[in-house]
Formats: sequence, structure tokens, C-alpha cells
Amino acid sequence: MSNKKTTIGGQAVIEGIVMKGPNKSCTVVRKADGTLVVTEKETKQPAAIWKKPVLRGAYSLFTAMKDGIEAINYSASFFEDEETDGPPSKFELWLEKKFGSEGLNKFIMGLSTVIGIALPVALFMLLPSFLGGLLPAGVGVLGRNVLEGIVRIVLFLLFMWSVSHMKDIRRTFEYHGAEHKTIFCYEAGDELTVENVRRQGRFHPRCGTSFMFVLIIIATIVSSIVFSIVDITNPFLRMLAHLVLLPLVVGLSYECNRFAGRVDNTFTRALRWPGLMIQRLTVFEPDDSMIEVAITGMQAVIPTDGSDNW
Repeated sequence: MSNKKTTIGGQAVIEGIVMKGPNKSCTVVRKADGTLVVTEKETKQPAAIWKKPVLRGAYSLFTAMKDGIEAINYSASFFEDEETDGPPSKFELWLEKKFGSEGLNKFIMGLSTVIGIALPVALFMLLPSFLGGLLPAGVGVLGRNVLEGIVRIVLFLLFMWSVSHMKDIRRTFEYHGAEHKTIFCYEAGDELTVENVRRQGRFHPRCGTSFMFVLIIIATIVSSIVFSIVDITNPFLRMLAHLVLLPLVVGLSYECNRFAGRVDNTFTRALRWPGLMIQRLTVFEPDDSMIEVAITGMQAVIPTDGSDNW
């Protein structure tokens, strides 16, 4: 049982981990030669309105995805030379000439951010909505929404299962385990050593995987309520309606996940259980070198004033 709850969170990247505290974040990447590259930056504080319940969920998800994609691109930059198999293509040369080296990097990062945010929305939200709109009218509002929810869950599980079997992704998921274990160790009040971290559990209730599953469930509930009032059967209008509802769905999902991660009783343990089970697909046991990376990042972001207490 954890002795405290912390707001510190993290994310696994390519051969590394990002730890984010209340005041700063720290990215730690282990290069091919075994050395660690440590980069720290101040955490941007949101405006007061984005700290309000529900609204803070939409803000947190967007910033987390944006910062996460930037961190992944940053970590990948240390291994680009190893993957280059010859001179750049004519298209790459044209892009560099058009945007310049720095401009090209910003363009690629911006494009990656857009794709990284749009892909899960399209796959887990809009595609099931579109398919639901193709069902015959006789299915009914409830049947249509239930089938959409089932499709979302199946797509999510299939996606997680497939990527977890990719060798490079599996290593990232092992770093994911190191991140969780290190946070658990800190919350337990134990010294941050490899030995202490190794014996911690690897499934954390505030994991992004759990959040995504909660989001899918909340999306199904919200759409069932809305579409029972306004029955929309046109596939494209249903997709548009889901896009309009997305900020509300994200905000409610964030509050549910936050509540389940903060409070420990029979009800919240039941809420957490499905997400913890799905983490078996995205959180694996790390080796000691990965734990060292997580500890380095964690130590850099722990505030001295206790401002991370939840």
C-alpha cells in the first residue's frame, strides 16, 4: 500500500523515460554506448481556467500528447544515424531546401503531433461512430451505441496487443514498467535504488493505458445519453457529433481516472481493475539499466517543497 500519492507522472520513449513533476520535466535517454543524456526543462503552468474540473482533463490530454510526441522524436534523434542506409532522397533534399534544416525539424515535429493526436481519435472514436451510422434503423438507438462501444473496445485491445508484439515497442513498454515501479517506490517512501524499485508492482492506476480505456467507456456512455435524446443515424453527422462531444468525454474521463487513482476503496478498486488488466499489454518488467534511467529522471523532478503531494 502506498504511503502517499504524487502528481508526478511519466512516459516511456525510445530507450528512455520522461518524468514530469509540478515544476519541471526531465527526459533521460540511454544512448547506444550506454551513456545517459539528461535534459531538464521547466513545466509550463496552465492558465487558471484550465485548472478547473473537466476542463483540466482536455488541457492535460492535449499537452501530454504534444509533449509526448516531441519527447519521442527527441529520443529517436539519438539513433537516426544508426538507421540511415545511404544518402538522403531527392524528396528529403527538397524539403530541407524548402524549409531549411531547423524549419524542416519543426515541420516534421508539427506533422507528427497532428498525426499522433488525430490517429487515436480517428481509430477509436470516429471509425466506430461511422460504422454505427451504417447500421439499419431497426437496430435502435441503444443497440447502435452498444455495438459502437464494443467495436471501440475490440479495436483498442487489438491495437494494443499487436504493438506489444513488436520488438522495439516491447522495449519501450519495458521502460514503461520502470517508470511505474519507480513512482510506486517513491510513493512508498523507500529510497530510490534499483533493488527497491525492482520489487514494486508494475501496474499503476494513473497509467495512460487505463485512461484510454476509461475514455472509451465514457465515450460510449455519453454518446448513448446524447443520441437517446437526439437520434443521429447519418454516419458523417455521428462522427461530427462525437468530435463536438470529445472535449467533454476527455474531461469526464480524466476526472474518473483521477478519482480512481486518488481514492482507495472497494468501488475505486473495481473501477481500476479493467485498466490494470489491460496494462498487461503495455507495461512489462524492466531490466536494471531501465530502472536506472527511471530513477535518474525521477530524482530530477521531485520538488523539495512537497508540492507534488496529491
